[in-house]
Amino acid sequence: MPLFERHVQAKILCANMIYEKALNIYVDGSSYSNPRRGGIGIRYVTVDDAGNEVFNEEALPGYKDATNNQTELMACIKALEGACSHKQIGSVEKVFVFTDSKYVTDNLSRAIYQWSKQRWMNSSGRPIENAELWKNLIRLMRKVPRKVEFKWVKGHSTNVHNRAADKLAKQSAKGVLNKPLRVTTIRRKITAMSVEVGSVGMRGQEFSVRIITDTYLNRQKLYKYKYEVMSNDSEYFGKVDWIYSEHLLRAGHHYAVKVNHEGKNPRIMDVLGELSKT
Repeated sequence: MPLFERHVQAKILCANMIYEKALNIYVDGSSYSNPRRGGIGIRYVTVDDAGNEVFNEEALPGYKDATNNQTELMACIKALEGACSHKQIGSVEKVFVFTDSKYVTDNLSRAIYQWSKQRWMNSSGRPIENAELWKNLIRLMRKVPRKVEFKWVKGHSTNVHNRAADKLAKQSAKGVLNKPLRVTTIRRKITAMSVEVGSVGMRGQEFSVRIITDTYLNRQKLYKYKYEVMSNDSEYFGKVDWIYSEHLLRAGHHYAVKVNHEGKNPRIMDVLGELSKT
């Protein structure tokens, strides 16, 4: 082979980020709105004895109401489930998972070494999002019979495997869907304002709120609420924010509540009563 052709082939292999003697897995998640749904795409790549890339793909069913971060995690989870029974797992030395999700790569170490030891709360005591999925991902990393390493790859780049995973994820989101990854009850907002995290100050005050969405966080044994402030005399009237509580409230209902003093960990500390919608 001419020197120039060998050089080009080497660059293409490098651009694709494929390791020999390894199971290379490219994953991607996608999310669409109206209605919200998400999909996952997976491509497994190995290198044969002749130095050729061999791959197989999976476009698994997506999920109703899934966020982008949830699908990125689910793509990794399903990829490791597939790695455990992959036909080449016995002949490779390592498993590499390539993802373009900074949410996954930037938080993986925290999930393993911090969050899992802090009852899935951050340093401020605020519940970690998608704790059940993070826990499942860590469990599968330990189950795969080879060391697993995650690597970030730039999304929508010239990498053919990343682009293939992206295409599969979009197909998945538009196809037959699984049930939601977690159950959330949703009602329409009354206010014209959009949700803004931290827009309602936590000063231990009492005010009336209307619950827009309610979700139970099983791992932390807490409820997560999107709410709007309904008290006309409050400086936060009409604001929409997120808050957590041990108290069960229902979407679409109005309540008089008392909150805590911690802006980084907003909580409803007491429910003073349910109010009429008028």
